[in-house]
Amino acid sequence: MAVSGTSIDDDRPPRVALGVLGRFLLGGVIILLATAGAVASVVLLQVKDVVDIIKTEGHVAHVAAGTLKIAKPGKPQTLLLVGSDHRYGEDRKDARSDTMMLVRLDPDQQATAVLSIPRDLQVEIPGHGVSKINEAYTYGGLDLVARTIKDLLSEPGQPFEINHVVGVNFVGFRDAVNQIKCVYTDVDRRYYHSNAGLPPSEQWSEINIQPGYQKLCGNQALAYVRFRHLDNDLVRSARQQAFLRDAKDQLATQSLISEMKPLVRIFAKATETDASLQSSQSLLSLARLAIYSAGHPVRQIKFPATFVNQTEGLTDGAVTGLGDYVTATSDQLAGIVHQFMNPTPPPSSSSSSGSSSSGKSSSSSKHHAHERSYGPDHYGLIDAQTSGEDLVANALTKHHGTLPVLIPHWLTPNGRYAVNALPNAPSPRVYSIADRDGHKHIAYRLVVSENTVLGQYYGIEGTSWMDPPILDGSFDKRRMDGRTFQLYWDGKKLRVVALKTKDGVYWVSNTLTNSLSNNQMLGIARSLTRFGRAN
Repeated sequence: MAVSGTSIDDDRPPRVALGVLGRFLLGGVIILLATAGAVASVVLLQVKDVVDIIKTEGHVAHVAAGTLKIAKPGKPQTLLLVGSDHRYGEDRKDARSDTMMLVRLDPDQQATAVLSIPRDLQVEIPGHGVSKINEAYTYGGLDLVARTIKDLLSEPGQPFEINHVVGVNFVGFRDAVNQIKCVYTDVDRRYYHSNAGLPPSEQWSEINIQPGYQKLCGNQALAYVRFRHLDNDLVRSARQQAFLRDAKDQLATQSLISEMKPLVRIFAKATETDASLQSSQSLLSLARLAIYSAGHPVRQIKFPATFVNQTEGLTDGAVTGLGDYVTATSDQLAGIVHQFMNPTPPPSSSSSSGSSSSGKSSSSSKHHAHERSYGPDHYGLIDAQTSGEDLVANALTKHHGTLPVLIPHWLTPNGRYAVNALPNAPSPRVYSIADRDGHKHIAYRLVVSENTVLGQYYGIEGTSWMDPPILDGSFDKRRMDGRTFQLYWDGKKLRVVALKTKDGVYWVSNTLTNSLSNNQMLGIARSLTRFGRAN
C-alpha cells in the first residue's frame, strides 16, 4: 500500500533537508513585524551592513523581465519564498522546490498574510504541461516557479503580482538553529528510522526523536523538519510551520539585535534572490514596510487542498505518472487570494498574555453548573477511562515522582493510545527536560493516534516546568468545572488547551493540522483527572 502523499519520485533518500530554511526567512520577516520602537531604529541602522553581507555572500537568480512587478516605495509588497535542495553553482536538473510560501506586507491591513503552497499541488506549468508544482523549479528555477504561481492565482482582469522572489537551500540550516541556541518544540509522536540492514532503495534520512515537549538543536531539528516518510505533504508542511512558529516565538527582541548579522550571513550564503533585492533601496523599502507593519499579527492562510491517492482508486481526473497529489478548485483558489490580499487578524490577537477576550473568557457559575452535566457525547468524544488508566498503571506510577499524573477520561472516537513496539520507546514516555538555565524538570507524554495513515496524532503533556515557552504569548481563558484553562489559537482552531496547577502544568495539543474540533479539544482538557482519584 502506498503512503498517502508520497509519490514514486519521492521514495528515495533525501539529499538535504528541503523546506525549512525558507521558513527561517519568513521567521525573519515575522520577527521584524513583531518588533517596534527602538528595535525598528536598530534594524534601519543595520540595513547597510545587511546589504553588504548579502552582496558579498549572496547569489543572484535569473528572473526574466515581466515575471516580477517592482512596487513603488511605500506600497504593499508580495514576496515569494522558495526552499529547495539546489546548491548554487551546480546543475539544477535533479533539484526540486519543497517550500513555496507567499508573504504579503501591507501596513494598511490588519494582519500580515502568509500562504504556503503544497509542493504536490497539481498545476499547469507554463511550457511543460500538467505536473506537481515542485517540478517548476527543476524546469526553470525561481523564474518559472514565480510564473507558475502567478498563473495559478490570477483571474481574468485580476492578475496576481509578485514583487520579489527569494530562493533558499539548506547548507546553513544547522548553523541557523544552533545560532539561536536551539528551539523548544512540541513533538507530536515518535520519529524513528534506521537504515541498518536496508538496501539503498529503502534508505531514508535516519532519525530517532521521542515524543514530547523538548529542545531540538541543529542535526535533530534538521531530521525532524525534513522527515517525509509515513505522512503527507500537508502534515509535513504543518510540522515545519509549527517549528518556525516556535523558533520565532523564542527569539527575543534583544536576541534579534545581537543575532541579526550572524543569521543574515548564514542566510545569505544559502540564498539567491532577484537582482533588485541586491540594492540598498529595495532592502530599505522592505525594512520600512516591516516597521510600518510592526505589531500586526501574522495570519497563516490555510490552503484547502484535496488529497488524491491514485493507488487506492481515487483517480477521477488522474494524470498518468503524476503519482499521489493534491488539487484545488478555481473557487477555492479565488477564496485563497481574497484572504491573502485582505487578511483578518487571528481570534487570539485581541487577547494579551494572561487576559481574556470576548466570547472566550470565563463564564458565570450558572454556566459552570450546566456544563458539568455534559457528557463526552456533547463534545464529540467517547469514554476511554479504562484504557487510559491501564496504560498509566503500567508505565507512569513508578516514575512520576512529585508530579501528579493527569489523564483524560475522554478521547476522540478514532483516538487510540499509541504504544510503540520500537526499542527504547516506552508509551507513555516519562522523561526530564532542561530549561534555558539547565535546570531539569520531570515530564510525561501521552500520544494518541487519530489517523496513522495521514500522520495525525494529538497528545497530553504534563511537566513540573511551570513556565515552558510553549505557554508564552497571548491566550484566552475558559472556566470549566471550577478550573481555569488557557486557550491558544491558530486562526479559528484551538492549537493548545493548558491547565496550570500548584504542582505543574498540563496541556492538550491538537494534531499538526489541527484536525480535532474546538469542542473536542475543550472536552479532552475538561476530562483531565488525577490518576487514582474517582472522576
